[in-house]
Amino acid sequence: MKSILITGASSGIGLATAKLFLQDGWRVGLVARRADKLHALADTHPGAVPLPCDVTDPAAMDAAFATFCKDATLDALFNNAGTFGPSAPIDEVTPEQFDAVMNVNLRGMFIAARLAFKHMRHQTPQGGRIINNGSLSAHVPRPGSVCYTVSKHAITGLTRTLSLDGRAFDIACGQIDIGNAESEMVANLKAAHPDMHTMDAAHAAQSVLHMARMPLNANVQFMTVMATQMPYIGRG
Repeated sequence: MKSILITGASSGIGLATAKLFLQDGWRVGLVARRADKLHALADTHPGAVPLPCDVTDPAAMDAAFATFCKDATLDALFNNAGTFGPSAPIDEVTPEQFDAVMNVNLRGMFIAARLAFKHMRHQTPQGGRIINNGSLSAHVPRPGSVCYTVSKHAITGLTRTLSLDGRAFDIACGQIDIGNAESEMVANLKAAHPDMHTMDAAHAAQSVLHMARMPLNANVQFMTVMATQMPYIGRG
């Protein structure tokens, strides 16, 4: 049985992805702060392993990875947990708000990637796959999204670095840039912009599964999956 650890697994894209991988027969490690939601999913899916913790807590994350990888190899990480932060021009954003977004979206993803890389490098057989959740904001911003946009541009750098450094250890890394998949975060945006075009999060989950199923000698380096009518191409 193949295994994947998913951060931000209690809702939105993370939850949709966890359910799909479980349906596909994977053993799935569920990382998120909301333990009740993780245990609820595990109660109905024997392959689910609830690992409640905060992705910004290195010790807690280390323990979660150690628990999940104790008796099995780690085939994949979906590095997904994130937060949008304030929607405002930069002069209305406080340094504390900026730091809060960086702590989750960048530091949290660094912590998860670091642990996955370590386990994949030293396990037998060596290797695995890390899939980072980028965003269309890794390419172009929404108005008033300085915190989120900066963090997601940084994730592209993380993806490229992991891809390069992972070659020697048979560790592949790719990035999925998702646009307007229905989630709590997108619902909040849509409340302010009722004409926003969205898509079912299941389409994003199917794309992650496609990336994860590939043999380690092949890789989807970057993938964009989005609501068709988003004004991404030709944004003004």
